[in-house]
Amino acid sequence: MKGISFNTWVYSSFPSWLPSYPLEEVVKRLSGMGYDGIEIGCASPHAWPDYLSKERRSEVKALLKSHSLNVSAMLPAPGGGPGMNPSSPTAEERAFTVRHYKDVIRLAHEWECPTVIWVAGWAVFGTPQKDAWNYSLEGLTDCAKYAKELGITMVVEPTSADSNLIETADDALQLAEQSGEDNVKVMFDTYHAIYRNEVPSDYVYRMKDKLHHIHISDADRLPPGQGSCNFDAVLRALKEIDYQGYLSMEVGFHTRAADPDWYAATSIEYVRKKMTELNWS
Repeated sequence: MKGISFNTWVYSSFPSWLPSYPLEEVVKRLSGMGYDGIEIGCASPHAWPDYLSKERRSEVKALLKSHSLNVSAMLPAPGGGPGMNPSSPTAEERAFTVRHYKDVIRLAHEWECPTVIWVAGWAVFGTPQKDAWNYSLEGLTDCAKYAKELGITMVVEPTSADSNLIETADDALQLAEQSGEDNVKVMFDTYHAIYRNEVPSDYVYRMKDKLHHIHISDADRLPPGQGSCNFDAVLRALKEIDYQGYLSMEVGFHTRAADPDWYAATSIEYVRKKMTELNWS
């Protein structure tokens, strides 16, 4: 396994008006807590590509290296005013989304990040599910071909709590397979599996051969161990399949009442303890 990572949403202003910190501050805090990686949300104030000059990109890369923090993954910010929906019935929105994804892929390459997450979008009322699916597939295939040239892997995430297109492990696997690109893999978020009243460890076994990344979150976006998820089973399953990616905490960003440091510190403390119990490093 590559290590333990933390997603920056709870330290930013996406999607709620959360306590918001500059990326430099987040890097310093996560490094100080012992994280191996940082998963950067591509929204303001951290990594919206249009807001990052060449000089700024170099500064961030140097900062990451000085704190021995790898970028585990990057993910765009869907929704909001621009939409950013690759499944949109509006051709202009789909094209804008693909251009944005390619901007994110280039940024990932610059920051030596191996993985970009594909949020497949949502079917707008009046658009047949099949059409929405095919729109997303077309965008994914386009982005994956671009990403392959830069050595980047795209991962399809089921997001049942937030969207209505890719909801299950099988959905993600099917979309990845239909892309026909060998740099398209899958991931899952324990939170979304819980939302569907499914067993998160089942996702590990179902996705086994293509599982490239994982989001760790308990029910209600709590840190692992604070809710109902059986993380003993999840971590045991990941060890059993010899999972080679990051365990990336994606917690706390659902409410502006969140204390980001509590979410980050509580998450890594719990996961480290469980990994020690499993003799997994």
